[in-house]
Amino acid sequence: MKCNPPTADTAVPAATKRSFAPYSQGSNSYPRERSRRVFSRLFDSHAGSPAAKAASPIAAAFTLVELLVVTTIIGILIALLLPAVQAAREAARVVQCQNHLKQIGLAWLHHEDQNGFLPAGGWGERWVGDPDRGPHEERQTGGWLYNILPYLEQQAIYDMPADGQPDSITDQQKAGAAVMCQQPLELMNCPSRRPAVLYPTNIVEEQFWARNATHTNTMARGDYAANGGDIYIYPGCGPASLFLGDGKPFWNTYKGLGQETGVNRQHGAVRLSQITDGTSHTYLVGEKYLNPDEYFSGAFRADNTTMYTGFDIDICRWTVPENGPPLPDQSGMSSEYLFGSPHASGCNFVLCDGSVQMINYSINPEIHRCLGNREDGAIIDAKSF
Repeated sequence: MKCNPPTADTAVPAATKRSFAPYSQGSNSYPRERSRRVFSRLFDSHAGSPAAKAASPIAAAFTLVELLVVTTIIGILIALLLPAVQAAREAARVVQCQNHLKQIGLAWLHHEDQNGFLPAGGWGERWVGDPDRGPHEERQTGGWLYNILPYLEQQAIYDMPADGQPDSITDQQKAGAAVMCQQPLELMNCPSRRPAVLYPTNIVEEQFWARNATHTNTMARGDYAANGGDIYIYPGCGPASLFLGDGKPFWNTYKGLGQETGVNRQHGAVRLSQITDGTSHTYLVGEKYLNPDEYFSGAFRADNTTMYTGFDIDICRWTVPENGPPLPDQSGMSSEYLFGSPHASGCNFVLCDGSVQMINYSINPEIHRCLGNREDGAIIDAKSF
């Protein structure tokens, strides 16, 4: 049967008529409602299906075994990374230590340029620096470290004991010197060994206290020592007074005085012209050996006084052949004459030309000895150290 479309004259029953209002975005129109119903039915019909269940996320917790495995893996990764981190930190500390020695070496050379000689060695362990005596070779009571302070931008510390009276010891000078002795300098400490803080003095016998400084229970200490040469000459306490120290008779009684082969000498100074072996083949200042058990106690006799002292084993070391080359710091072993370092890779030195070298602990002992002697005529290949 063929159905013809209704014409304008064809009547449409009222019950079958529908009203199609035009779509309006602001009204609850039919197309929108129908779309909502369709999607609602689709969602409801498929939500419980196996495929829907497989696609939906399921909340799950770690089992104890999984947690232990993850923790173990993290621990292994940390164990693998920690040595690398520590090695990187130590490498940075080595560079910082070398930078300290570089600045110290430049200060020595600036002193020589200004005064015509390297810093004086000072009088002995019972004396500290006196600014009123100036950078004099024989009259200056303080050691090399005290004498380079003005060239390290530390003039204020250098001037602390000043009282305007170079030929007498006053209470003002002693009080100022005591304050000076308690001035730590980061530049003077190896970052791998100990910080620049005050350490206990541990010198209870008054006979060993400094003559021109009020005694204090804490003092600043350093980790670097000047090159005393390859012949050990015991420094001693020095003269009992300024009067004796300014005269010749007292110093004439010091055995070996004036025979030092290094660049640091008691009651005197060395000129660059006297370093006939060459400034690039002679030690200037290096790291001093210390027992790790005595880093902080002040109990070791070669590390028990202020770094602003006169000529003393606290701030001077030697390359005496029987002592051998530098040593890495070792628990349970003490030596008051050796150079040494807390670094595993070697011991840092600044040479007399201002260059910095790390000396291997396995260096030939004879080469090490020669590097401590400024005038023995030995020819040293730079590749050997």
